[in-house]
Amino acid sequence: MEKQPLQNATLILVLGIISILTCCCYGILGLPIGIVALVLASKSTSIYAENPELYSGYNNVKTGKILAIIGIVLNVIFLAYVFWMISLIGWEALQDPDMIQEKLREFQDMQQV
Repeated sequence: MEKQPLQNATLILVLGIISILTCCCYGILGLPIGIVALVLASKSTSIYAENPELYSGYNNVKTGKILAIIGIVLNVIFLAYVFWMISLIGWEALQDPDMIQEKLREFQDMQQV
């Protein structure tokens, strides 16, 4: 009997890669993509665990799951960084590059004291 490809194996791998690549989009775009990849990977893993001899492509699922986890972590870190910058500098300062430099100089002066 010929093995059939595991459902969504390639999609999970692609979504895992995209979640890492989009981590610099303020964490908003890559986070849901990584979560979707993780959910699909857990479903495919449970299908594969029932009858491993029937399916091929489990390595793509494992790799995609690992990449999705890395993407989720990177997106959460970047999202936390963005919130920290907004709380430190303020939303208005982020709109003006001169004001950003001024706020960062103030913050640096506070750190040196």
